[in-house]
Amino acid sequence: MKNISVDVYDGVGFFSGIISNFSRLGFCMTDLSKKINADFKIMTVVVTCHGKRFKMKATPKWSNKDNLIKSIGAEILDVPFDWTEFVMNFEPVYPSKMWTGIRI
Repeated sequence: MKNISVDVYDGVGFFSGIISNFSRLGFCMTDLSKKINADFKIMTVVVTCHGKRFKMKATPKWSNKDNLIKSIGAEILDVPFDWTEFVMNFEPVYPSKMWTGIRI
């Protein structure tokens, strides 16, 4: 999915980037300034897509720096219901026969 932007507060400054991959429990932020502090325990993030905004707390799990930009994989803390609902719109739908006989 394209056009998902993210604004991040790392406890020191504000940074903008894009979400390149996401799930119900986390996301990958890319095109962030290399100055962002990926060691900060809890970040405040605002994800914007198609006119919807999701403000969340997240904790970085990994980071990768490439020249002037940084990518950060983060886990969402206290996942908001509206985020879960949003993500579910992009999850694949499986045929009902696939689940026959499977107990969850």
